Parts: sequence; C-alpha cells; structure tokens
Amino acid sequence: MRGFAALVLSLVFLSVAITCNGALQRGFYLEKCGENNVEDIIRDVVESRFSKDPTIVAALLRLHFHDCFVSGCDGSLLLNGTDAEKNAGPNFSVRGYDLIDEAKDAVEKACPGVVSCADIIAVATRDAVFMAKGLNYKVETGRRDSLVSSADNVDLPGPSITVKNAIALFKRKGLDKMDMVLLLGAHTVGVTHCSFIGNRLYNFNNTGKKDPTMEASLFKSLSKTCPKIPNDSESQVALDQTINSTNILDNGYLTQVKGRRGILQIDQNIGLDASTGAIVRSFVDGPLKNSFQSRFGGALIKMGRVGVLTGKNEGEIRRTCGAVNP
Repeated sequence: MRGFAALVLSLVFLSVAITCNGALQRGFYLEKCGENNVEDIIRDVVESRFSKDPTIVAALLRLHFHDCFVSGCDGSLLLNGTDAEKNAGPNFSVRGYDLIDEAKDAVEKACPGVVSCADIIAVATRDAVFMAKGLNYKVETGRRDSLVSSADNVDLPGPSITVKNAIALFKRKGLDKMDMVLLLGAHTVGVTHCSFIGNRLYNFNNTGKKDPTMEASLFKSLSKTCPKIPNDSESQVALDQTINSTNILDNGYLTQVKGRRGILQIDQNIGLDASTGAIVRSFVDGPLKNSFQSRFGGALIKMGRVGVLTGKNEGEIRRTCGAVNP
C-alpha cells in the first residue's frame, strides 16, 4: 500500500535509536502508543495526500516555518480564533492545516492524548521532504502544544527583506547565515504570485524600471506570466524555474540564484550579498555541492528546536489541533 518509498522509510525507522538533544528526542514516541508506530501513522496520511497533490511539500515547509518563527515550534499557528496567528496577514495563504488535522485524528484513534500537534507538523514536514526526493532526516520529537496564539506576535520575513535584516531575524532564533540560506532553499519547491514580484519587474525601488540584478531572459519569461497591466494578480510563478523540478527538493533554487534568476528579491539578494553569496556558490559548484539535501535536513532539525515547550509543566497535548483543551 505504501509503495517503495514507504518501504525505504520503514527500514530507516527500524534502525533509529532513541537519542536525546536537549529536551527533544529522536524516537520519542517509540513504545508510547502500544504496538502502533506514531510516525508510521503520520507518514501514511502524508503519503496519501502527496500522491494526489505533491504541492503539499511546499505547503508543509511553509507551515512549519511560520509556526516556528513566531513563538516557537509549538503548534500555535494551528489554533483557531479571530485574533490567532493564522489570521495575521502573512499567514493568509498558509495551507496544510487539514492534513495536520487528519494526521491528528489518526494518531488520536491509536493513542489518545499522547502526540502533540507541534510534533505532527515536524514529522509530516520531514515525510513530505523525503517524498519530494529529499533525504529522510531523523526528526526530533517531544514538543508540547501552546495554550495561546496571537496575531500581534507575528513578525515574519517578507519577500523584500534585506539580507542584513534577515540575518538578524534568523540570529534571534538561534540560526546562523548557513541555516538561513538552507531554509530559504525551501523555495526550490512551491510558487509565488505575480503580486509579490511586480515591483521587481516594473517599478523596482520606484524607478519605473525592472530590478537591474534580474537576468534578462528571466525578465522576459516572467513578464509574459505577470504583465505590467495584470489580467490576474494571482497568477502563479514557480520559485524554481528548473524544468520538471517544481516539486523536487534539490539545489535548483540556489543554482538559479547564482545565475541571477532568483524570483523573490530576498532570493536574489542572498546570492549577491557578500555575507551569503559564497554560501550560495558553494552549494552550486563548490565544496558543498553534494550536501544540500543533508544540510537542509539539518537546518530543519535545528529550526525545529526553536522555542519548544517540553515537560509536563509546559503547554499541553491538545485533543484537537485547532483549540486548546477544555
């Protein structure tokens, strides 16, 4: 039923020993759900969705990032409410909530009150990455769920953020320049909308001209999809323009950035900036060329440690992901 990819995953999971990293652990749920393997249950849900909609990879990566970069990897993004995080502007287009709910329902049937929604996000994202031909990194679990969620706390990097400000933001989360480049490398899957790149095409810095750093053939291509007088501001552009690579986790995005073909402004700028350009080049044709996937998994593990709630005195294990327990 699961196919070859799932067989490979199963063999890998069998070899995973419980190892600790601070308050989180690899294999935290082993033997906590009877004969059921929690990560197998989550993986089945992700695999079923991925087979129908491979764009779920980009959706889950974004959901994971948007959750961790506010109050920490605590599932606060999942909470419903008029003033909750998911109702802040940067989160309007986040999706994947229904998949997390589906996985939560499945694990609750197997072992009620054991698995946090925050951990389901991390595990589901890892599985989606693997299904997109990334590596099966060993996710850490043991998080508990937040009791609060506030739209006022949402401060996420926008597509035009400067490299300097982005580095400072990542640093506040305990992540360095290498982590930042790798995590932005998630743009190797997914799409953006014309409304986010119109300024680069036609009015960069209020000049009435295109962004001079954009490679000419890319401008020609994008201007067809996103004309100056838009016929549909929601037209989509693949963040990785490599043919047949939109839903594959590889270094195609960084290769584009090196060739001045980055789609978003921050994408292009990390390739041009002195503080990050060397990292980009190293992953394209330098010493790190063959290590993007493994290091990308490592960056996700590191991000997954940001602001976690652990132990019985922090947060809770929600019964449903959209609401705190009664």
